[in-house]
Amino acid sequence: MPITRNIKITLAYDGSAFFGWQIQPGQRTVQGTLEGCLSRILGHRVSVIAAGRTDTGVHALSQVINVHTHTPIPTDRLLSALNNMLPHDITALSADTAAPEFHARYMTQSKQYVYIIDTAGPISPFLSRYVLHVEYKIDMCAMEKAAGYFVGEHDFTSFMGTGSCVKTTLRRVRASEVIQKKSKIYYFIEGDGFLRHMVRNIVGTLLLVARGKLDPDDIPQIIKNRDRSCAGPTAPARGLYLFKVNY
Repeated sequence: MPITRNIKITLAYDGSAFFGWQIQPGQRTVQGTLEGCLSRILGHRVSVIAAGRTDTGVHALSQVINVHTHTPIPTDRLLSALNNMLPHDITALSADTAAPEFHARYMTQSKQYVYIIDTAGPISPFLSRYVLHVEYKIDMCAMEKAAGYFVGEHDFTSFMGTGSCVKTTLRRVRASEVIQKKSKIYYFIEGDGFLRHMVRNIVGTLLLVARGKLDPDDIPQIIKNRDRSCAGPTAPARGLYLFKVNY
């Protein structure tokens, strides 16, 4: 019997032209594209396991997947073949043999996301798919203070996308901070797990604070209310990146 191998692959992708990560009939998805390429290279149908799903239009700087195969192709050749076959908006950054028990999703310790806001104007058309452009004045002090309230374990129902079905809405956020570099504002958040649209809903709320429409000290009560209507709008997907997966 051929020996089954477990291969860990790290990917980066531009989510602009994908209907999210997860396979959906009739739609171009990252998972569907990747599985199609890997199946042709490995000579059998594969089903990849990802660290997490990204929504339509969300990008990834470091998405991690694992795939099982009995094909004895060296990982360096697999990486080269995969990049030759993948479309221009997905790149395989690395491919390594993993331990048999490695599971890209269940063994995740934390995930980091970054959301990028651009305050310069007018914005370059070459950046418009990768940042949220705002033309109003940002109160950085207020935004920074508000971001700090998200750290810790909370019930994030107020920041969960409508229609979600989860066992628990409790999530632990390890870091939440806002950094400004010239015209760019970067919101970094690290957590053990995230609800659907949670990061984008947090960003939408932080932008209300940044515009003076909410006080930073309103955040604890918004969390406590467990009511989606109390928080801000969902920020556009184009500014959000899966930054890093920690194991």
